[in-house]
Amino acid sequence: MTSPVVSNAKYVILGASGNTGSIVADFLLSKGEKVRVVGRDAGRLQRFVDKGAEAFITELSDATALTKAFSGARAAYLLLPPVKSRETQARESDAIAKAVKESGLRYAVHLSSYGAQVPENSGPLVGLHASEEKLNAISGVNVLHLRAGYFMENNLAVIGMIQGMGLVGNALIPDLKLPMAATRDVGDYAAQRLLHLDFSGKQTRELLGERDLSMTEVTAVIGRAIGKPNLPYQQFSYDQVEHALTDLGVPPKGAALYVEMYKAINEQVVVPLEPRSAENTTPTSFKKVVQEVFVPAYHGKAHAA
Repeated sequence: MTSPVVSNAKYVILGASGNTGSIVADFLLSKGEKVRVVGRDAGRLQRFVDKGAEAFITELSDATALTKAFSGARAAYLLLPPVKSRETQARESDAIAKAVKESGLRYAVHLSSYGAQVPENSGPLVGLHASEEKLNAISGVNVLHLRAGYFMENNLAVIGMIQGMGLVGNALIPDLKLPMAATRDVGDYAAQRLLHLDFSGKQTRELLGERDLSMTEVTAVIGRAIGKPNLPYQQFSYDQVEHALTDLGVPPKGAALYVEMYKAINEQVVVPLEPRSAENTTPTSFKKVVQEVFVPAYHGKAHAA
């Protein structure tokens, strides 16, 4: 089911109920802009409707519906959902690119990832590389690709592991430093660029977080915040991580892609292209995200158990 377009929104936000899309939508609505929020679940979009947004319900693989959603808009925030399979990712990026082209959209900010320059053997980043290429092939649309660091909030997935096993585990090498960014900062940056529409042609901007962090450092920050200063980090095998992801509900094909990404990070195939600078460093520290997001979630799950 798709929604009829009832007004001319200036902005269209894909994934509006997600971590970054919600920040973009809230910011533009706070500035009095006309916003169309796109998602699969009307209930999750209702809070934006209450603030004056127009909701549009569709799957991101439906090019015809997306073309309708983009029609009349000047700019859009584009993203792909968490990966289920390479085939699904390709269908969604095909549909988004086709809709951008057929609707005549003029501006787009596209959520990508650091490492999206790698065309193969990098898990979900292969799909983001392809999505960037598809958008770059469209004449007449100005696109800014945001190559964000590894999201700090990804570490919320270890809450159950800490409570059940007393450790943080992942496939990443313990002392390998990688750029980690807070989703709020990525959303804030995207929102500002959409508000000002101060980009042209096809551009790329890496957003590398406050600083590079290793999983050893991540675990230490989490441990101190939850009163477990000796919390250990354990590097799991790729097979163990793949099984753990499927246990968490990730489809098997998606779990295999995430493991492929971890391997590419460990082998330093996936790395930033830009040296760290004031322009690509974002303000929110991992400590702040742990205090404001991780700790409440950790204690909330403990209370619920």
